[in-house]
Amino acid sequence: MSRVAAQKTWQQIWIRPEVFPIVAAIGSAGTLCVFFCGRQISSSPGFRTFKDARKNECIPEDAKRVKEGISWRENLVRRTVRGMNPQIFPGLNDWMSK
Repeated sequence: MSRVAAQKTWQQIWIRPEVFPIVAAIGSAGTLCVFFCGRQISSSPGFRTFKDARKNECIPEDAKRVKEGISWRENLVRRTVRGMNPQIFPGLNDWMSK
């Protein structure tokens, strides 16, 4: 058997059920990283891209800047999770504590 025939192809190595959880974990981590960095760069009140917005940074906070910071902090995820119980498995926790 020659050396070329003995080598495994890319599909033989990576397209297997054992590899799917690794691919899913790395893919979701990469997606979360891109989302977080994109959100920080595009809409963070502490990050200014254009020069006209940066030149007013030293001015004390006015009502517009305070409102912008509050809307940044109180995002959709925070508003959604605010009223939830901070347990991962509430039914299991109740059953185990009895």
